[in-house]
Amino acid sequence: MIIVVVLFTLAVSDLIVGVSNDAVNFLNSAIGSKAAPFRVIMIIAALGILLGVTFSSGMMEVARKGIFHPDQFYFSEIMIIFLAVMITDVILLDFFNTFGLPTSTTVSIVFELLGGAVAISLIKISNSAEGITSMGTYINSGRALLIISGILLSVFVAFTVGAVVQYITRFIFSFNYKKTLKYFGSVWGGFAVTAIVYFILIKGAKGSSFITGASLDWIMENTMLILVLSFAGFTVLMQLLIWLFRLDVLKFIVLIGTFALAMAFAGNDLVNFIGVPLAGFESFKTFAAQNAQGPDSFLMSALKGQVSTPTMFLLIAGLIMVITLWVSRKARTVVKTQLKLSNQDKVNERFGSTMLARVLVRQSIQFGKFIKGIIPKPVLKAINRRFNDKYFRKTVKKDKSISFDLLRASVNLVIASILIAFGTSQKLPLSTTYVTFMVAMGTSLADGAWNRESAVYRITGVMTVIGGWFFTALSAFSVSFIIALFISWLNIYAIFIMIGITIFFIYKTHILYSSKEKAEKKADTILSESLSLKGETIFEKCNSNIISTLLAVSELYDMIVTGLTGEKRKKLKRALKESRKLNKEIKFIKSNINVTINKLEDKTAESGYHYVQVLDQLSDITHCLLNMAIPVFKHVDNNHAPLKNRQIKNLGSFQKGTARFFRQVIKIITDNSYKDISKVVLYQKKLADKAVRLRKDQLNIFKSDNIGTRIGLLYLDLLAESNNLMSFTIDLLKTSKEFTRHFKP
Repeated sequence: MIIVVVLFTLAVSDLIVGVSNDAVNFLNSAIGSKAAPFRVIMIIAALGILLGVTFSSGMMEVARKGIFHPDQFYFSEIMIIFLAVMITDVILLDFFNTFGLPTSTTVSIVFELLGGAVAISLIKISNSAEGITSMGTYINSGRALLIISGILLSVFVAFTVGAVVQYITRFIFSFNYKKTLKYFGSVWGGFAVTAIVYFILIKGAKGSSFITGASLDWIMENTMLILVLSFAGFTVLMQLLIWLFRLDVLKFIVLIGTFALAMAFAGNDLVNFIGVPLAGFESFKTFAAQNAQGPDSFLMSALKGQVSTPTMFLLIAGLIMVITLWVSRKARTVVKTQLKLSNQDKVNERFGSTMLARVLVRQSIQFGKFIKGIIPKPVLKAINRRFNDKYFRKTVKKDKSISFDLLRASVNLVIASILIAFGTSQKLPLSTTYVTFMVAMGTSLADGAWNRESAVYRITGVMTVIGGWFFTALSAFSVSFIIALFISWLNIYAIFIMIGITIFFIYKTHILYSSKEKAEKKADTILSESLSLKGETIFEKCNSNIISTLLAVSELYDMIVTGLTGEKRKKLKRALKESRKLNKEIKFIKSNINVTINKLEDKTAESGYHYVQVLDQLSDITHCLLNMAIPVFKHVDNNHAPLKNRQIKNLGSFQKGTARFFRQVIKIITDNSYKDISKVVLYQKKLADKAVRLRKDQLNIFKSDNIGTRIGLLYLDLLAESNNLMSFTIDLLKTSKEFTRHFKP
């Protein structure tokens, strides 16, 4: 009974983390193209989910008998497997959601069932005379292999088909598609809606709780007739609606596609979240109905048969999914990952570059040059005109929340729907996550969103997500395997220990997510402020950034020096963390420099030049700080020899001079009064001379061999970087003076 209660508690948690992960599958296109207000998109998706849960009854058998043979396991063994699966699933999906990486809930649940079942099977084999070759008696290995092959196939096919169809569609309609839609919009709309209807029939009808067997047979036998009539009917209907009501065909396609994918997600993937708890509940009811046998001798043959899922359970699960969809912040983080990788414009890229990504881009550039060389120039010019996105940038992209246009959004949904429906009809275990993600990546490539500026970062992002899918399979199997063994060993004690570990893990990932979210909000605030700045407010904001940065630099410099002299590891760790954060913020402002420069058009070009110089010098200053913080922290963290008293005294004296220097600089910039700038320059030179004397003094200490080489070199480097820090600050002060002169003559 305890296990059953725990399973249902974990089911609620799994629904929450599962929806957070899978919402990207059906929200990406509508949100990315802003096909409707956010509230409208969410209502449509919610309706799709509520309808879809009623189609999921037939899918629940996957959890009961799809991966292992339940008639070979006793009741106690089955319950251990189910518990291990649910604990693993909650931990794994929450981990991926925290880092905003979409993964497949289908793959996770399958490999968790496989890992738990293999663990219990090995225990059974070790306690009997059977050999390892009898594993096939317990495990349905063919199903697992089919899913792995489906993963590899769907990744390649979805990306390729998405890229090819988007290229053809964009060539036909171009980025300025409003003119072309007048002639071909109804045909594209008819085709798209027919594809989505096909998708709904194939994905929904088979698992529906209200469609009779005879009706289902008729639908399957007359599928082609339904599709032909649908295409003709919807094409005519679309054209009439365009003429009479000026219907926006693309918006209609995106919204109905969002509904269809949300419905399919609920119908297909609900088993991934509540299939195991429901199977555990059915097992408990079956066991409770007999009193003759104990849990260690009652085989679960009953799970081999058909078991209907109560509609009430499905509706409750649907409501939890809808509520999560509305309130989950992690769901929106996962959506952001896919949108950034497919954004038509430059964004603050989430991923770095890797050697493989650089090689792929380099080879693609060479291949592109070869293709361009063999295509006649008139043809090449015609193609370039169709793919020129200037119109998109000047009109649609004025709204920065739009990642791509409605045409690409409609292709994303139509192609994903067709591929998933086709895979289902051929009984291929395609994952909705894999298909929708890879189609979106293929269409973004064909649209030119992966240009020379962003290609390496986006390829790295795609490889990271794909790698995460395979990591999902490996970690799901391994963690479930270990937990199943642990519960078998400690029984009831292990259950409470694992629940405690799960709660602690979710708490820690929540803390990590909150800190990441704060950093992203700050970056978004900086960018939104840059977009809203006009005229002299740019000067005021720039001055404010300079002052706040110098105040932070002065404080962090003191922390680094006092942390080294006092061997205060925690203080140095904090200084290093804050230095990296400050450096990252300046880099972000610099990467969006074009936004501010465009706002300076009413001033001379000289002011733009000085603004760029300010950011360059702030970047140099924060780099100097990092160059001090990193080696100093490593030195203390590795417990190396401390500074000698003479070094501590010299460094303390120099630190006081540096603090005074920063106070003078900050006062001048705050007051916008640069008459005393020569005094500050003179004081900086005195400090620079002092740094030279201290360095020479250190070299004399080396000769006497009274100090270790490591601490001596660190001391020398610290003085050198301190000197650079002040030198860059003087350059910043002079540039700030020139920048001020343009706004405050």
